[in-house]
Amino acid sequence: MNAPKSPAPCDELLLDNQVCFALYSTSLLMTKVYKPLLQQLGLTYPQYLAMLVLWEQDGLTVGEISQRLLTDPGSLTPLLKRLEAEGLLKRTRSREDERVVQVHLSEQGRALQSRAEAIPQCILAASGESLERLQQLQAELLELRANLQKNL
Repeated sequence: MNAPKSPAPCDELLLDNQVCFALYSTSLLMTKVYKPLLQQLGLTYPQYLAMLVLWEQDGLTVGEISQRLLTDPGSLTPLLKRLEAEGLLKRTRSREDERVVQVHLSEQGRALQSRAEAIPQCILAASGESLERLQQLQAELLELRANLQKNL
């Protein structure tokens, strides 16, 4: 019995021609590069992103952090609870509105920032690119993200 013939390839549907796959696979590899660096800090990649937001501006609400990370507040809450259990932050309900939860770094959370300061240089080295090239790529990705957001 003959095996069914595969349809002729369509260039538009080749995996390597997909921008989405280039972004996805690069993101996977980027998080793999981050993993050993973040393990030294006791953080996962999503936890690191949340800490970056708080190191930038402490005292945000869960909603503000989720907006900054382009994620759902419900998926962020378990992550923040783990960071609180590890002593890196404190979550408190707003006095004005109990539905609002504010997040503040602990002393331990603030101290972790100095240990994280070497990470960007490690990522730059691992990329094999110049700082200027990565900044250009970041600007292009931010433009792409903004264009995609307009179409949601």
